[in-house]
Amino acid sequence: MGYLGFYFDMTACIGCRTCQVACKDKNDLKVGTIFRQARTYETGAYPAPGVYHYSGTCNHCASPKCVEGCPTGAMHVAEDGTVQHDKNKCIGCRYCTWACPYGVPQFIKDLGKVGKCDSCKDLRDEGANPVCVDACPMRAIEWGDTDELRMKYSNTTSDLAILAESSRTKPSLVIKPKAIAQQKDFKYKEV
Repeated sequence: MGYLGFYFDMTACIGCRTCQVACKDKNDLKVGTIFRQARTYETGAYPAPGVYHYSGTCNHCASPKCVEGCPTGAMHVAEDGTVQHDKNKCIGCRYCTWACPYGVPQFIKDLGKVGKCDSCKDLRDEGANPVCVDACPMRAIEWGDTDELRMKYSNTTSDLAILAESSRTKPSLVIKPKAIAQQKDFKYKEV
């Protein structure tokens, strides 16, 4: 059995940001704080630039740098293998925000603490999916055992030009990429 994590089908994503809105609503996040972020990138050159969308959140890494950077144990690996955050232990030092190469943990100024995607643990404990999964109109996001997701979907990766090298953290992330999103020789910009 592998780690629990997300599958993202970049070839199906239309960049609607419904996953982002559903996550923000479920977690009652104020302006400026986003746990799941959908981004649009443009790469290549005229006359044939490429556009792709990426929806990302906590990758629930097997070697999480945020956990290594947390001095209080607030950021920790739970029994189910996901990376969780205990807000009662958090002192707001932000070491996890600096350590995560994906920029996932968010400092919430009003609370003076950090927050992040917990993969909707409360919903999962009741047998439901994370809210982003069910919100996606294109069914581009799935949650499950990453080994099973890799077997279910062919031509997947955990590496994209816009992400940190997967060897650094071993993310529990399975991506069906667009070819252009893997071309490191192209410059890309967020639009």
